[in-house]
Amino acid sequence: MLGEVGEDTLSKIYEKAPAKINLVLDVLRKREDGFHEVEMIMTMVDLADRLEMEELPRDQIVLSSQVGFIPLDEKNLAFQAARLIKERYGVKRGVYIHLDKQIPVAAGLAGGSSDAAATLRGLNRLWNLELPTAELEELGAELGSDVPFCIRGGTALARGRGEKLESLSPPPQCWVILAKPPINVSTADVYGKFRVNELKEHPSIPNMLSALSRQSFPDMCAELGNVLENVTLNRYPEVKQIKDCMIKAGADGVLMSGSGPTVFGLVSKEVKVARVYNGLRGFCKEVYVARMLT
Repeated sequence: MLGEVGEDTLSKIYEKAPAKINLVLDVLRKREDGFHEVEMIMTMVDLADRLEMEELPRDQIVLSSQVGFIPLDEKNLAFQAARLIKERYGVKRGVYIHLDKQIPVAAGLAGGSSDAAATLRGLNRLWNLELPTAELEELGAELGSDVPFCIRGGTALARGRGEKLESLSPPPQCWVILAKPPINVSTADVYGKFRVNELKEHPSIPNMLSALSRQSFPDMCAELGNVLENVTLNRYPEVKQIKDCMIKAGADGVLMSGSGPTVFGLVSKEVKVARVYNGLRGFCKEVYVARMLT
């Protein structure tokens, strides 16, 4: 499991909550329960939120953050995660959670899901519950489709609605430039406008698995695919502008992550990083340079 083990004190637990990107996102069908059946290959990058958890003398969940534009109550997934683990295991103790937010919000990078995952991992340690990873993943699935993957971390093939996971070898190491335009995109809205029967082609999961197993950076870039991309690009020209800019600046592989609006570019040579970054900073304030987590 992820976490900054070693920094803990007797009363405080620290956890990292890394962002995720989709190397492949395919939708197979709409399910009877209203969710979509998906196949995704996801991996984590070292752009991360950080959570500090400390037990409270009263039975209460208190959440704080250095940013003022996120909810700090039951609308926050970290709060929901703390409440869920308390109720499920009869924990009558309180916790103070400070969330140092670095991942952009509503960006297609699973920031909220990763915060929830980090909360479950951290409280499992803080309260000595000794829950196995598989049980934490089952809990996480009740909070959101990306939470089980964020608990496991690394690189994984996800099926079902995202909760059925198979761990994979990490991608070849490279730089990841992420750019988020100043808009928020609703995942439910994008899926609502997506029509699986109108898809002309699907990305190839087998080809991406082969590229990862061979550690082939060029083939990994060639096999990037996200069937939700056209929905978001058609609605938000800002997203297409970012993608076009990354390609023009020489990024080796470019794709929108999740339902967007963040676009990432993969770069193998450091000399290209500044060129892509500077090209984007001219019209996009939220640009980040990260590395693959291996």
